[in-house]
Amino acid sequence: MQDEMENVFSQGGQLAQYIDGYAPRQQQLEMAQAIEKALAESNVLVAEAGTGTGKTYAYLAPAILSGQTIFISTGTKNLQDQLFNKDLPMLRKALSIPFRAALLKGRSNYLCHYRLEMAQGDPLQKPHYATLQSLAEWMGKTKTGDVSESDLLEDNSPLWSKITSTIDNCLGQECPNSAECFVSEARKKAQESDIVVINHHLLMSDMALKASGQGEILPSADAYIIDEAHQLPEIATQFLGTRISSHQIQELCRDSTREMLEEADDLSLIHI
Repeated sequence: MQDEMENVFSQGGQLAQYIDGYAPRQQQLEMAQAIEKALAESNVLVAEAGTGTGKTYAYLAPAILSGQTIFISTGTKNLQDQLFNKDLPMLRKALSIPFRAALLKGRSNYLCHYRLEMAQGDPLQKPHYATLQSLAEWMGKTKTGDVSESDLLEDNSPLWSKITSTIDNCLGQECPNSAECFVSEARKKAQESDIVVINHHLLMSDMALKASGQGEILPSADAYIIDEAHQLPEIATQFLGTRISSHQIQELCRDSTREMLEEADDLSLIHI
């Protein structure tokens, strides 16, 4: 009897019916079966797939068919967009199974109604008035508020920080535009979805927030699939590690020596 993954990845299977020129790959099937087993048994799986294996479908198909709430974390926002806008819609057709999917990014990716209005009224932003006006017009049309979808701002544009919010300057429920907030709407959709596509920075930011006891960004999930996992250690260090520079050490030495001279000048030696 053909198992579920073979039915998806075999010659003449579900993928072959929707992808022109599809050719079965044994490594892809084996990877999908291993992921299917890991999800069913709630185990940890580390898999390395060479170029051409087709790893994206190999983890998406068992994730969808598992019926669990699963977060897919990617290394880049470009891959995040590809998974949500291209790969998941294809698998929705091929697998003929209903599931809810959401794309969730950090708040700095979403247009903030309140801060855009403030920027439009800021005399210092007068040179950017045309762009701000275009963003205001786009805001009335977009469903997501993801600024990268508009193509109105370059990645290094100084306007990013003016028209998006941070955890520090967000007004929360006190915001006059809270009912139409794009960040809140994106998080609500994530809470209601079976498959949520995120990125490593958002995942680590959530873990750091939870570790500090200050709340959370992401809802709970049954499993996490980490794509491009080789990038995770460096990003995890940024959010979960502690960094100290030689300058800070030198400052500590100077401060300690000054305190010794002021408060304990009878000492001839200080141990740091």
